[in-house]
Amino acid sequence: MRTAIASTIAGLLTSRRVRDVRRNLASLGRRLRGGPAVVHYFHQVDDPYSQLLLQALPALAENYTVRLSIHLVPPPEDAAAPDRRRLETWSRRDAASLAEATGLSFTDPGRPPEPTLTALANRALAAAFRDDARPGPTLRTAATVGNALWRGDQTSLAYLGDGADEKEAAAMVAAGSSLRARLGHYLGATLYFEGEWYWGVDRLRHLEQRLRSARLAHTTTGPWIVQVPQVECRHRPTIGHRPEFQFFCSLRSPYTYLAVPRVIELARCYGADLQLRFVLPMVMRGLPMPRNKRIYILRDAKREAEHLGLPFGRIVDPVGVPTERGLAVLHHAIVAGTGPRFLESFMRGVWAEGLDAGGDAGLLAIARRAGVDTDVVMAALGDTRWRDVANANREAMLALGLWGVPSFRVDDCPARWGQDRLWQVERDLIAATRAVSLD
Repeated sequence: MRTAIASTIAGLLTSRRVRDVRRNLASLGRRLRGGPAVVHYFHQVDDPYSQLLLQALPALAENYTVRLSIHLVPPPEDAAAPDRRRLETWSRRDAASLAEATGLSFTDPGRPPEPTLTALANRALAAAFRDDARPGPTLRTAATVGNALWRGDQTSLAYLGDGADEKEAAAMVAAGSSLRARLGHYLGATLYFEGEWYWGVDRLRHLEQRLRSARLAHTTTGPWIVQVPQVECRHRPTIGHRPEFQFFCSLRSPYTYLAVPRVIELARCYGADLQLRFVLPMVMRGLPMPRNKRIYILRDAKREAEHLGLPFGRIVDPVGVPTERGLAVLHHAIVAGTGPRFLESFMRGVWAEGLDAGGDAGLLAIARRAGVDTDVVMAALGDTRWRDVANANREAMLALGLWGVPSFRVDDCPARWGQDRLWQVERDLIAATRAVSLD
């Protein structure tokens, strides 16, 4: 009964029909009130992704009939950032790479900003937000403040923050944090529009799609504001090198599900040795998962699934016993050479087809589709060696500076995190195989 209730709730949260009704009601309410369309932006001064998104907002205000409301926020709470040190280090490196690929600006200084400088930056932004409500000048000032913060320029920050005191800045940060929590999120670099959240430049295109469908765009034919690269598989290797392609995955991660088809295709296209390195889900390792984070991930995964052309939403959460059973079979499938097929079948089954891997009927249906015999499944369920493998994989992942999945590594290249970064993985594979474009 509990599984059925949870599956129903997940279905409602990810239902396209429910989402469209919610959007239409929000739009109707705005028109009846006669008010402007408001996009809320939550800015964390020491977050590199906020610094990137900030650079895209002038174009958002220019291209769409919206009012931009800007709020200062603090970093996420520990429950939403369970490995903060690795997260911060990764974020700086990733933001620098993303900036280079998209024409934005960010340089990783190799360390987080000093707390005293972060406080000065908040003071400077508090003064800017108070004194000028127009988005253009405010955003330009915010970008200047961010550049000074990441350069460690205390003199400029002190000058820019001369018009605000610490109490005023703290009050603005607290107000932004309260509004963000009330509206249902936990991160900086986030945009909120009429009931839905969009994180960073990676999700800006989803907001633009919605604004265009709501007839708030000045034009619907132009390119997206930020062109984030995508996986293309349009290169051919020119040498016989077979790259080692490590894929750290979790059966309870919807983002792992979104990554699996592209991972398999990348391995095929570039002749890579795909190594599935499964780990236990965070919650099964004792790490928290706040409710607002769970809800956002489900809704975000639905949007990304639609973008990728994948089904998503008939969910039977595999947390606990279903994951343990799935990993036991996956361990044996990997040895037999059917690991990728079983992983893809399992993820599609629990995230898109409503199959319960906690019962024999569901797990056997998943296995048969992947070419895994019933005898193999039953033998695997009595074998607990997968636990040692999962622990070893987790230690290897942590040693690479990462903490979550899906994560990837090609040969000795830097490790990558997130299904959003498979385009980086493809570039690593292209370099490793000296692949040439087919265009």
